Parts: sequence; C-alpha cells; structure tokens
Amino acid sequence: MNAAAVTSARQRSWPWWVWLLPLMVAGCLQAASLAWPQGGQPVWWLQILSLSVLCTAAQQAQSAKHAAWLGGVFATTWLAATFWWLFISMHTYGGLPAPLAVIAVLALAAFLGSYYALMLWVWRRWSVSGWQAVWLFAACWTLAELARGTLWTGFPWGAIGYAHVDGPLSVWPRWLGVYGTGAIAAAIAMALVQVTVLAQRKKLSVSLLAAGALLWLGAAWSQQQAQALAGRDPVKVALLQGNIAQDEKFVPGGGMAQALQWYGERLLEAPAALVVAPETALPLLPQQLPNGYLETVTAPYRQPGSASAALVGMPLGNEVQGYSNAVVGWIPGEVPEYRYDKHHLVPFGEFVPPLFQWFVRMMDIPLGDFARASVGQAPMVWHGERWAPNICYEDLFGEELGVRFGDASQAPTVFVNVSNIAWFGDSIAIDQHLQISRMRALEFERPMIRATNTGATAVIDHRGAVTASLPSMTQAVLLADVQGRDGLTPFARWVSQWGLWPLWLFCIALIAWSAKQRKKS
Repeated sequence: MNAAAVTSARQRSWPWWVWLLPLMVAGCLQAASLAWPQGGQPVWWLQILSLSVLCTAAQQAQSAKHAAWLGGVFATTWLAATFWWLFISMHTYGGLPAPLAVIAVLALAAFLGSYYALMLWVWRRWSVSGWQAVWLFAACWTLAELARGTLWTGFPWGAIGYAHVDGPLSVWPRWLGVYGTGAIAAAIAMALVQVTVLAQRKKLSVSLLAAGALLWLGAAWSQQQAQALAGRDPVKVALLQGNIAQDEKFVPGGGMAQALQWYGERLLEAPAALVVAPETALPLLPQQLPNGYLETVTAPYRQPGSASAALVGMPLGNEVQGYSNAVVGWIPGEVPEYRYDKHHLVPFGEFVPPLFQWFVRMMDIPLGDFARASVGQAPMVWHGERWAPNICYEDLFGEELGVRFGDASQAPTVFVNVSNIAWFGDSIAIDQHLQISRMRALEFERPMIRATNTGATAVIDHRGAVTASLPSMTQAVLLADVQGRDGLTPFARWVSQWGLWPLWLFCIALIAWSAKQRKKS
C-alpha cells in the first residue's frame, strides 16, 4: 500500500476526537494488564489488545499532530491508572490536600505521557503501513519507554514488558530485558492492526512470521537449557514482614516502639541461615536506638561459629557525613559488618529535586534527604552464596542491577529486595512491585527474595515463579528455601557492558531508516 492509498484511507476514518473515550478505556485496561485488580496477576494478552486500540487510532489519524494527541491521551490515562496510588502517599501520609494530590498524579502522568505523544508524532510523520509501520511503532514506543525509565532519574514503573512475566513472551527477558520484551509486544499490537495490509504481501508476511517463530523457538529452547542446569544447595531464609502502619512507623511510643520490639524479637530467634528484615525495619539511626539494643538483637549473628546471618534495613549516617537508606548485614565472625547503601533514590520521598523544595514543604514525609551511593556495590558472601541487596524500587532498574554482572565470578547468585511500600496502603502497588521483581529474576535468571513491611514478601525462583509468599497486610515470618544460581544470561552480558545503549541505538537507527524510506516513496 503506497502513501497515497494510506492517506485516502485516513481521510475516510473517524475524526480524531471520536477516539478519546475508547483510548481512555484502553489506557485503563493497559494498566490493569500489569496486575489485574482481582488476584494481582499480569494479563499478557490484555496488554497487547489494549495497546492495539491505540495502534488503530494512530493508524487512522489524519495528521502527526492528531496522532500525538491520541498517544498523549492513552499514555496519560494508562500511567495515571497505573500509579494512582501515589495519591495515598501524598494525601494520606504526606498531608497534601486531596485536590492537589490528584493534580500532582495527573501532572506526573501527563508529563511522562508526553514522551509517548512525541513518539506517536514521529511514528505518524515517518510511517506508511505494513511491516514498516510495525517496526517503526515498536522502535518509537521503546524509545518512549527508555526515556521514561532514564530521564530525570527515571520512573519506569508500569512498562508494558512487565505484563509478560507470564505467557509466550516470557522467553525474551533473558535476551532483551523488559524494554526489549516490551518492544516485541508493541510490534505484535501494531501487527494486529496491519494484518489486512500484510495479507496483500502474503509471501513477505509468511516468511517474517516463520522467522519470528524460529526465533521464539530458539529463545524458548535456550531458556529451557539454562533452567535445566543444576542449582546450588538450598539455603533456609526467614523473611520478616512487620506490617507496621505507615502513619505510626515514625511515632515514638507508637509504631516505632512496635517495630523495635517485633523485629528485635524475631531477630533474636535466628530461625534460619539468613534472616532478612525490610527497608527501615529499624526506623532509627544506630545512635538513636535504645542503649544496647542493636548489640543485643544482632548478637546471634556476630558470634563465631553461629549458623545464621542477618540483613536488616535501617537508616545510617549523621549531619556531617549525610544520611543513607541502608541495609546492614551481620555475618558470624566478620568485622566490620556488611553494608549496602541505596543508590537510586525516590524523588520527593528520599531526595528533593531542584526547584521543588516548595512542593515538599507542603507535605509531612520523614527521612526525605538521603545521600546517593554508588552503583554496583559488592554482594554479601554467606553460606556459599553472593546475596545482592536492592532497596525498594531499585529493582525497577535492571540496567543498574546488571552492573554487578561485569565479572561472572563475583556476580550475585541471589537478589535480596527489602521494601516498605506501606506509603501506598493496601493497593495494587504491592502486586505491581511483585511482577517487577519477577521480571528481574527472568532477566538475570537469579532468584529474588523479598522482605517487605506490608507485602509482597515472597521468594521468587530463577524462572520468575513465586514459590512461597505471605498474605499482604499481615504480620508474619516467611520460612522458605532458596537456591542460588550461577552463569550469565545474554541480557546480563550485554547490559553489564553497555547498559541500555544497544536498545537506544537500534531504535534510533530504525527511525532513521524509516525516515529515509518515507522520503523515497
């Protein structure tokens, strides 16, 4: 189909404004596909179908400007419906008036949605139809995802690849990561729209589909071969979930005393080879803790010959050196203790972006001024495993976790996520974060253990499957076995060397090629 024919078809299509309501509905479904509200599981086919609604609207758009508006409406709705729970942190726990909290969530969604609007403009500007439209859309969509995940410290929560930790596309994260998997999903969504055009090019269509099937079979085979490798001996872990109410967590005599008592008692029990307490489980600096408290609760882990070690989330530092959100590890017979400091801080929650001090002053959120640590910190070695902590939403950034895989002999064998997302209440954020951790397990083929304040406390194996978990919003201890893994996935190899640059450059090259082809037509 040539450019003139496509233009004629677009002139016979609906006016762009007719698409607004369908796109808003599709945006909500796109958000739901990441973690379905009932059960919290991803729905991979719903992600593709809901995105295909945007593809249809963009294909029929009469101009690049109209395509950009449509993309902006879809993306803003999708993102607002994905992280609406930010309202809870800002209003319920931060004290921001409800109307301003709603405006803040919508403004963030619209700002991040502008990346997709821009890329839809590029797609409509340089696209015709058929396979060119498919590959160009995948490239444009992926560039928007990359921009959202990296610019201004990045906020990639809800990238479409997370809907595919289950299903047929789950073979791709070990090769391409979450963004590459999302690119394939975007290509499929556009291909569904282009199917009538592809039918006119049957020979090309059949050959490309056959090539895609062979690639998928190869990826699936490689995944099965890797999973067949023998794991290490299992290690017993105890993951603590204190369920301390966020509005009480930093109140002396309230949640603060409850946290010190409950976590202290559990630590003294030393019920496993490794005991893990969540982010800021101990909500005070060491110098602020009751006299002798820290020495007492960590004594079972510091004695030579002890069978247990511990990783505990707590703030560290002082006014002179600065403060950090940290995980401290105690290993029998080793001094000083292991320490991991958070690298990727949460804007507004853990640091104040330039020019936004006025916004933070409107809220009442404690511990909001941490220092940023280095990326690629060494894991804790214990019980034959290399335990690699990450704090809260640091597990969103696979490219940063991947830095630790530059040397295969020192690469992590188990990921340890400690989180406190009680800031967002009993919301879908808990399930969304679990799917994010599952994606990291698929990318690196490493188990991920998660100790959280309110959920989801779980053990995820190297295949991305949840093998043990606690109910959210409960106070309990999860006892389970975990098996570390060696070896490097293709994704771990290239992301540890080059970060996300290969994806950036590949997508830009596709856009440049499409622009050149459009000028020739």
